[in-house]
Amino acid sequence: MANTQIAAAREGTITEEMERVAERENRDPEFVREQVADGQAVIPANTNHDALDPMIIGREFSTKVNANIGNSETTSDLETELEKLHTAVHYGADTVMDLGTGTDLDEIRETHLEYSPVPLGTVPLYEAVKQAGSPEEITKELLLEIIEKQAEQGVDYMTIHAGILAEHLPLTDGRKTGIVSRGGSIMAKWMEEHGEQNPLFQAFEGICEIFAEHDVTFSLGDSLRPGCLADACDEAQYAELDTLGELTRRAWEYDVQVMVEGPGHVPMHKIAENVQRQQNVCDGAPFYVLGPLVTDVAPGYDHITSAIGAAMAAQAGAAMLCYVTPKEHLGLPEEEDVRDGLAAYRIAAHAGDVANERPGARDWDDALSEARYDFDWREQFRLALDPDRAREYHDQTLPGDNYKEARFCSMCGVEFCSMRIDQDAREDGEMERLDTETDLEASPAAEVNLPPVGTHDSGDLPPVEECGEYPAESAGDD
Repeated sequence: MANTQIAAAREGTITEEMERVAERENRDPEFVREQVADGQAVIPANTNHDALDPMIIGREFSTKVNANIGNSETTSDLETELEKLHTAVHYGADTVMDLGTGTDLDEIRETHLEYSPVPLGTVPLYEAVKQAGSPEEITKELLLEIIEKQAEQGVDYMTIHAGILAEHLPLTDGRKTGIVSRGGSIMAKWMEEHGEQNPLFQAFEGICEIFAEHDVTFSLGDSLRPGCLADACDEAQYAELDTLGELTRRAWEYDVQVMVEGPGHVPMHKIAENVQRQQNVCDGAPFYVLGPLVTDVAPGYDHITSAIGAAMAAQAGAAMLCYVTPKEHLGLPEEEDVRDGLAAYRIAAHAGDVANERPGARDWDDALSEARYDFDWREQFRLALDPDRAREYHDQTLPGDNYKEARFCSMCGVEFCSMRIDQDAREDGEMERLDTETDLEASPAAEVNLPPVGTHDSGDLPPVEECGEYPAESAGDD
């Protein structure tokens, strides 16, 4: 019998993790159980991850955001990676993926798991390449060994590039940017060199058995995702998606939780098509999308180009958004890049929830709008997605405490402040003012749709002074 959330849900059991998720989502625990049992939602919660504060990923719940961190062969160490983890949790990441390809991978991973209150994801194929020395030297036995080790360490979900098959490779020949997934390119090279089928595909049942033992969630990798608009929705991408649908159903037979990864670079008018197709092919398994980027022309600003697509994907039914930082395509993100990427994606996720009319999602917007109209600057800052940034920008031009009571900001000044003019007119009796006040404490919204952004139980996360400095008035719990 599998030791997994989906196995318990199918038996009719509401686990402690489901109870916690129901509390955080403001939903009935029985509804949570039903969604998990049907494979429509996942609770990534490895039985060995003691510091975890459980969360849920599914289209019927609030849209979640993942932050990628990790070192490379040229930069980053344990202290730096802990700073990135702290920054990610502090600014609202719902999960974190360690995509490290440098040194000390086990030490960094184990330290993250010791401290992280959010689910941790990995790509075990990267460590396999490190150990083997090159993609060609990877073996099926090595892959299973690394996957089992990471499962025992407590990794909550793993990207497994099992959907790219030998027969898919010729379909990429006409692409502008070929295979842009790191894992996909590694598997493609292995298959070309050996003339055999994808070893992760061949070992899929063995992986399912490991995942069932430790309750690791599949994040089925989109190895053939498009790397530019020209390659979006092509035959290669959709051929792999069909395989991912088959693998989803095979994993469910082992009582293993599954989410499916998606593109990539997709023009705006094809985003809903991508989400709907995945939902149909994969029987409603949660869709976890990277972006998608809606244009290719903005290196240095791809957190913006992708957040546009991410908001649209969330509205269409994507369950989790993988953030993109300003460094995408250019370099390894640093602490400020993580902050900027998370801000862009928390906006996208919240906008998607508002558009989908999730219970109470707009209450946060209404409360901030009321504070803005009342010139309650301190309340505006408190309610802002990034209070420190909002306060910093305001105080660059009007720093004094007296300006926290002012009925204007430096954008319009005193004479041309539209809301001041409007208020004066209403107070003079020329127009009526509707007095409303949104009570966020009574809101039915999920925690991620209420301030502060950082809502995860901090668990044993290292204190701020050990991993980077933040302003005294923080955005939320660390």
